Amino acid sequence: MRIAVAGATGNIGKLTVAALTRDGHQVVPISRSQGVDLTTGAGLDAVLAGVDAVVDVTNAPAAGREETVAYFGGTTGNLLAAEQRAGVRHHVLLSIANVHGVEGNAHYAGKQEQERLVEAGPVAFTIVPATQFHDFAEMIVSWSEQDGVAPVPPLLMQPIAPADVAEVLARVAGGEPQGRHVDVAGPDPQDLVDMARRTLAARGRSVKLVPTWDGPLFGVAMAGNVLLPGKDAWIAPTTFEAWVAGVAQVAQQGADD
Repeated sequence: MRIAVAGATGNIGKLTVAALTRDGHQVVPISRSQGVDLTTGAGLDAVLAGVDAVVDVTNAPAAGREETVAYFGGTTGNLLAAEQRAGVRHHVLLSIANVHGVEGNAHYAGKQEQERLVEAGPVAFTIVPATQFHDFAEMIVSWSEQDGVAPVPPLLMQPIAPADVAEVLARVAGGEPQGRHVDVAGPDPQDLVDMARRTLAARGRSVKLVPTWDGPLFGVAMAGNVLLPGKDAWIAPTTFEAWVAGVAQVAQQGADD
């Protein structure tokens, strides 16, 4: 199949492109580096010519609720309209597990709008809701760290390896539209603070972590089981422990070089 990937240069995008290519598909990257601008729609008609399916793994720049909703709404609307003109048969959207169970978070609000447009749109679709990725804790620290101290919310989650997410997206894109896919998640629940501590240790970094709900990123609306997958979730094989071990190995190789 000829499959386009929106957000092809990002972390999940690169892994998805690799998985699709390995499976024998012809991959068309959609990114600004390829001359395509989702915010205006420029370049979409040309890049989607002859495309069978589109995988959307785009992200929004950090912003407030209104800006994030507007960004996802605009880019998704442009993408779906161009897909309809090109005769694309399948739109695959990477979303978040239990995205409708969280209020007050700008990113979640944007993803909710994205799902709404896809479900009401003109192209047959599959929405793939995934839990947070294994590198999520490290990302939170990078956002919140100041002077060697990082406030980290004690979130309970069941993280999944980015490569496992890409495998699911590649498999789904190569098949028929399913509507809403079951949640995809990692094997085990984890505490975000502990994830951050173990990831930083694997990197050889020293940051003082302060467990708190008073940080700038997440409030108590995300406490409890709200970030865990549904009962019928598809469970990916890669554990957080295995992922951290890989991080430590790469870090050690870098130190040795």
